[in-house]
Amino acid sequence: MSYGFLDIASTPSVRAAQAEMGVQDFWTNLPTDRSFDRFTENESAFIASRDSFYMASVSETGWPYVQHRGGPQGFLNVVDDRTLAFADYRGNRQYISVGNLAANERVCLFLMDYPRRARLKIYAHAEKLALDADPALTELVATPSYRAKPERLFRLRLEAFDWNCPQHITPRYTEAEITIAVQPLRQRLAELEAENAILRAQVAPAGESKA
Repeated sequence: MSYGFLDIASTPSVRAAQAEMGVQDFWTNLPTDRSFDRFTENESAFIASRDSFYMASVSETGWPYVQHRGGPQGFLNVVDDRTLAFADYRGNRQYISVGNLAANERVCLFLMDYPRRARLKIYAHAEKLALDADPALTELVATPSYRAKPERLFRLRLEAFDWNCPQHITPRYTEAEITIAVQPLRQRLAELEAENAILRAQVAPAGESKA
């Protein structure tokens, strides 16, 4: 049966590695179809909640390059069930990914949710667009409140996606997530400090009179 993502990833050398480890039958005899060539509501919600992802591209020399892409939450937009788009903000001006994609439009994205130990990986074809090439798309991906300068748009056509298991993903938390998590503790601490101040005020006169 088809496995979508692995149909692309399982090259002869990959299949040879699987055979060497004795797992080739596990991946070739799956009981269900795993084509995964359309985003569902589950993937759309996951993507919309991300504020970063990693994107891999390959140069003409065959060397891979992985770049971190970040922005406000939801800056990677689900246009439809087979299309993603995002504004490409100015960075260090090396333009390695931009150059790689001019020669080979294939990309692989990793989207991470560290607190929940979830990982979504996506194979796609990337298309570079000028900011004025598609006004409707530009408006969709625009985030006026974000200070970074967009230089171009990227539209990604989904080829296949898959979810990874949570093994070996260490939970990590952003400053905002930690702030939310410790807020009940801060509130309880404030309540105890207030109660302590009241008790001190009540016992202070008695202590002073005994002196």
